[in-house]
Amino acid sequence: MREIAGSPRVLLRRLRELMAEALEPQARLDRIVREIASNMVAEVCSLYVLRADSVLELYATEGLNPGSVHLAQLRLGQGLVGTIAASARPLNLQDAQKHPAFAYLPETGEEIYHSFLGVPVLRAGRTLGVLVVQNKTMRNYGDDEVEALETTAMVIAEMIATGDLRRLTRPGMELDLSRPVTIEGMPFNEGVGLGHVVLHEPRIVVTNLFNEDADVELRKLDNALGSLRLSIDDMLSRREVASEGEHRAVLEAYRMFAHDRGWVRRLEEAVRNGLTAEAAVEKVQSDMRARMMHITDPYMRERMNDFDDLAYRLLRQLMGGGADALATTLPKDAIIVSRSMGAAELLDYPRDKVRGLVLEDAAATSHVVIVARAMGIPVSGQAKGAVSMAENGDAAIVDGDEGKVHLRPQPDVEAAYAEKVRFRARRQELYRELRERPSVSKDGVRVDLMMNAGLAVDLPQLADSGAAGIGLFRSELQFMVAATFPRAEAQEALYRQVIEAAGGKPVTFRTIDIGGDKVLPYFRGGEKEENPALGWRAIRLTLDRPGLLRTQVRALLKAAGGGELRLMLPMVTEIAEITKARQLIDREVNHLARFGHLLPTSLKLGAMLEVPSLLFQLDELMRVVDFVSVGSNDLFQFLTATDRGNGMLSGRFDPISAPFLRALKQVIDAGARAGKPVTLCGELAGRPISALALIGVGFRSISMSAAAIGPVKAMLVELPVRELERAIEPVLAEGGATSDARAVLRDFAAAHDIPL
Repeated sequence: MREIAGSPRVLLRRLRELMAEALEPQARLDRIVREIASNMVAEVCSLYVLRADSVLELYATEGLNPGSVHLAQLRLGQGLVGTIAASARPLNLQDAQKHPAFAYLPETGEEIYHSFLGVPVLRAGRTLGVLVVQNKTMRNYGDDEVEALETTAMVIAEMIATGDLRRLTRPGMELDLSRPVTIEGMPFNEGVGLGHVVLHEPRIVVTNLFNEDADVELRKLDNALGSLRLSIDDMLSRREVASEGEHRAVLEAYRMFAHDRGWVRRLEEAVRNGLTAEAAVEKVQSDMRARMMHITDPYMRERMNDFDDLAYRLLRQLMGGGADALATTLPKDAIIVSRSMGAAELLDYPRDKVRGLVLEDAAATSHVVIVARAMGIPVSGQAKGAVSMAENGDAAIVDGDEGKVHLRPQPDVEAAYAEKVRFRARRQELYRELRERPSVSKDGVRVDLMMNAGLAVDLPQLADSGAAGIGLFRSELQFMVAATFPRAEAQEALYRQVIEAAGGKPVTFRTIDIGGDKVLPYFRGGEKEENPALGWRAIRLTLDRPGLLRTQVRALLKAAGGGELRLMLPMVTEIAEITKARQLIDREVNHLARFGHLLPTSLKLGAMLEVPSLLFQLDELMRVVDFVSVGSNDLFQFLTATDRGNGMLSGRFDPISAPFLRALKQVIDAGARAGKPVTLCGELAGRPISALALIGVGFRSISMSAAAIGPVKAMLVELPVRELERAIEPVLAEGGATSDARAVLRDFAAAHDIPL
């Protein structure tokens, strides 16, 4: 056995030195593959990294054509490299070109190499890439060389996980490590938690294996065991742990395991056989898991989880990472993610910092779930793959009501759940009595308060909030949380669920509004846009890709069969777009009728007024639609030339300003002339003072977040609308006495005791 090839320790030492050097990411990768090739006496060493689109891209090579770096690509499952990534197993071949999975990449110049050794780059069981060495001669690599390459791949996995390589990704591409993921788990404890991932299992690497003095190591082990037992006693004495109940019995049993003589005796024996205290803990833990991993008995599996928990805690005691360190480094909104967990381990985390718990291997009756339930922590269980897909610090959402876990969620998904959290917190205290009251002003004017929605998680809030219906259902959110385009059947099922949940209340579906900042990772659009908010998005995109719109319209028509369907087109700029969309919808109606499908009894088509050009086509617009809904967010940003995502401009211009209110009044007046209803959806409707302005301008239907309905209704029931309209007239009149609408509204609210 060659010393260099057979010694991963030598290679790892050199890699650690490279990691410590101040190098650019590409230079570091180039040095790493060169070092591996030299150490293993290989003529080629190459690193392929997995992207979010399931493509393996060549990131560095020693020996192949350097011009192929970042150009050579293989799909997951394609070729030898793709096969290794898909199976997460190494391939050791004497003549690679004879393997049935071999795929020739001419740009690399690898046709002269025969022997091939490739190993997956794994982190917590998740494939991040593939590491390969090759030689011209036909030979099998030895077990020592396989071990060396696998050990090296572990180091590279940590480098990928730190995010260093993101700077090397091409525009529009992302590494697999950063893509949004939704995991379907089981709901073990209700509630919703938003926060950032904290991986429970400490990725502790024991490097000091062999002891020099067994007695010293035994004393170290004994001290650590003593500290461990004291920490458990401390947990049991905390006020937050009730003195009675099932969870108390669980923790008492856990304390017994910490004193188990059989476990301690095996640890001491390993130390006497020459291991350090920490290596002894790792060995005994590994041996126990190997013996019990195939046991299916739930009781025995729970015992294994408890012993795993104890071993991790003991390792932290030995290596300086106890509970005190955990409390100081934990984010204030921790989502704890773990394969399994002993009950007491959860109590190591400060309760005020824990927002949710995700478990891959647990049951509703697991000890840790019992304790979490007692502590009021939302829990998603059986969330397979959560540990390998998550990284410390990732944004995460735990839906304990449905069992779903969202890792690195899209902004719209995060906003929807944040809304749900806010609503849950407030609905128990505020506006409970208002929920059943009609949304009628003090002087008898009815104003319909509608709800914005976009996901199934929003639907229970329709009844809880007392909304008059769903004024805006953002259908694109279903597309954004899916891994591929949702099939027609899945779309139809969601739309039917929404209609049924509404229970006869009106629902307005906005057709798919993607583009701009709403990017689908699986959809490759046109060229990169410098200003996507003004680019190829919404109705512009779907008219150019009519298959998308036709599939969605057909699903909506079938879901609404026998009832009313309200469809709304986003980002309309000119009347011709509405005409084209209506023709497409009519074709779908005729198609379904021809095949005997039950059709909606009423089909109403509306347009979102977001683009200022429609303000100069209002009478024409009203003639070709059944209703209009003002998209206040985009209309305001386009009217004021203000990027609403720009924090430097967020407070510069006031949406409750005379120019904007005058524009809205024009829309209301045009709707009145044509006898067409006009509503408004967006952030402007969700604040009492801005809702006050909208009602004063003439809106009698506004749509907002569920959490906003209570405060707005509280304002409405105290509001004399006719007096408000007279008070705001000077603001709307050109050259009026005042243009400070906000001041006028505040003074009016104060004079009439209206809560804002």
